[in-house]
Amino acid sequence: MQVVIIYESLTGTTETAARLIANQFYVRHVGSKIYPVGGFDPDAIAEADVVIAGSWTDGLFFVGQKPAKRKKFSKLPEMDGKKCVVFCTYAIDPGKTLDKFTKVLEERGADVLGGLAIKRTNLADGAVDFVDRVMAVAPV
Repeated sequence: MQVVIIYESLTGTTETAARLIANQFYVRHVGSKIYPVGGFDPDAIAEADVVIAGSWTDGLFFVGQKPAKRKKFSKLPEMDGKKCVVFCTYAIDPGKTLDKFTKVLEERGADVLGGLAIKRTNLADGAVDFVDRVMAVAPV
């Protein structure tokens, strides 16, 4: 299985989560490539078995939460039927960030299999849980 991880990070928290996720795939002998959303490789996306998209949660504490820079994700190439899983990092409450993120990727044609909100104070455990979930819905 080949995984591509595409992320948007403001302070480095989501990038750290993406790298921890990539490391968890490595531990499980699954190849992964990681890109910021502004520098993804369309060929890598096309060749991937699973695309993972991650963003930080933007919004005001408990109001208006959404994936940050979602317009950047809407510029991903068409992913007709491509398996995709989303994650977001958050400080207080992710709200409906995952639902909104799922919609953005479904509009690109992705088959979104699920997602996970990862609290920014629990990135390492969140990465383990996330990869366990991905492996359960898209086993090698």
